[in-house]
Amino acid sequence: MPEVIAEDSVGLVTPQLIHFSEPLTLRSGKVLPSYDLMVETYGTLNADKSNAVLICHALSGDHHVAGYHSMEDKKPGWWDSAIGPGKAIDTNKYFVVGLNNLGGCSGSTGPTSINPETGKIYGPEFPMLAVRDWVTSQARLADHLGIKKWAAVVGGSLGGMQVLRWSIQYPERLDHALIIASAPKLSAQNIAFNEVARQAISKDPDFHNGYYHEHNTIPKTGLMQARMLGHITYLSAASMGNKFGRDLKHGKYNYSFAPEFEVESYLHYQGEKFSNSFDANTYMLMTRALDYFDPASDCDGDLVACLAQSQCKFLVVSFTTDWRFDPSRSEEIVNALIEANKDVSYACIESDHGHDAFLLPIPRYLEVFKAYMDGIEITGETN
Repeated sequence: MPEVIAEDSVGLVTPQLIHFSEPLTLRSGKVLPSYDLMVETYGTLNADKSNAVLICHALSGDHHVAGYHSMEDKKPGWWDSAIGPGKAIDTNKYFVVGLNNLGGCSGSTGPTSINPETGKIYGPEFPMLAVRDWVTSQARLADHLGIKKWAAVVGGSLGGMQVLRWSIQYPERLDHALIIASAPKLSAQNIAFNEVARQAISKDPDFHNGYYHEHNTIPKTGLMQARMLGHITYLSAASMGNKFGRDLKHGKYNYSFAPEFEVESYLHYQGEKFSNSFDANTYMLMTRALDYFDPASDCDGDLVACLAQSQCKFLVVSFTTDWRFDPSRSEEIVNALIEANKDVSYACIESDHGHDAFLLPIPRYLEVFKAYMDGIEITGETN
């Protein structure tokens, strides 16, 4: 628990559940008759509501972006290093909104929610989602909050894909787009990683075709394997080597198949923790939405023509050792924006931390991030 909450923390925060009664037609053609979004906000919305920033989360993220829910919390929100008074996203200047995406398992309507048509948990019957569905639900959230235009929409990884979609889908509703450690679409290799993770989950005997709740169980082994695979791809060879090397748990070989190396123990720990906190159907759903993302497909594969619709300014950030979304993928976005004659800044940050770098307090990264956010002009005064 935090002994003392730092001055640059947003402090203690309370999530709020917002209900939307208007039906939402999804890209798949299915309709959600109503839904809830779990939301967390930091800072103060100014009089003309011009200082709002939306945070879009990555695969396993949620609404708890910064601060603490209680003094008993062991860790703050997942992007606490970037959000708070005086930080990159300065809550003395901005009103920051984080949400758990539709289909999530941290309070928003998703596979763990009750299906109003059956009175049972949705489970695998929850409809398939696309990134544009998340963006539509986020636009409705903005309407609910009275925000006509975001000062900025910000996200890393899958969150960055949502930001890119925002710039295309609602070009008049954001001034700045910050796309971090992301890509304009998944590579075949990334789709392959996602499929291996889904297969690990779906082939677990406790998966029961997604109806595991009805059997009072969870596909724990499959979820652990999926998360272990994910962690390997989120780290770099350098970061794994620096953190673990070939260190042994007990200083000697035991000549068994039980975890003996520190890196094995780390993966087992991460898998175990994740399997107890994240829903398997949600993981399946989120990874498939990643696979489907390809906004240029609406323009015959022409990313330049697709991004020509955008009206905002852009910051794109990549990391040198991120091989899951390597810098060349960010540069595809940058080059398309330049060709489309858009205002774009780009930084490739030196880091040994792989894809996870976008979540870490790397000084150069936060300097670039903060410099860009500090340069955004806000029209109104904070109340």
